[in-house]
Amino acid sequence: MNDAPATDLAELRALQDGDDAALNRLIARWERRLFGFAWRYVRNSSDAQDLVATVFVRLYQQRAGLRRDTNVSAWLFTTLTNLCHNLHRWRGRHPGLSLDEAADASTGSNRAFMVEAPLPGEALEQKETLAALAAAIDELSPELKTTLLLHHYERLSYREIAEITGCSEGGVDTRLYRARARLRDALGAHLAQD
Repeated sequence: MNDAPATDLAELRALQDGDDAALNRLIARWERRLFGFAWRYVRNSSDAQDLVATVFVRLYQQRAGLRRDTNVSAWLFTTLTNLCHNLHRWRGRHPGLSLDEAADASTGSNRAFMVEAPLPGEALEQKETLAALAAAIDELSPELKTTLLLHHYERLSYREIAEITGCSEGGVDTRLYRARARLRDALGAHLAQD
């Protein structure tokens, strides 16, 4: 039984039947969530926008080859995850500072993990903790990072994450356990200083 939302299936079928406006409706429905995931993964607005645009271009290009009962959300997130992995690997071979990272460093902003403004005395401590968390998440393997972001930020179920990542629901649980353990280890020294 396919549990993809009926509206996504209807839009996919309309797109496959030649209704190009269905792509615009899918973009309106999914662009924001996909951008949020991509930004948290690559931490660069321009790259995140490009990756999301590429996902929708690929959806349009591959529309005829998709099964009519395709889980659209899983397809979108799987495609985006693969693009993010590819960019992450490319950046590993071609390191550099992004404009977003430079702006964040100069302003102290950390948009990926925004919270309410703390009291002035707590601001520096919170900024350091958020920066340490962001750095620790960035150091996770692509599989652990993807699973963690999909679960904690996109609030997807284990079943949805399993479909996106191509592993079992038990594998999702294991990946989340490992990701949390690595974050605890990475942040342990930082938190012990507080």
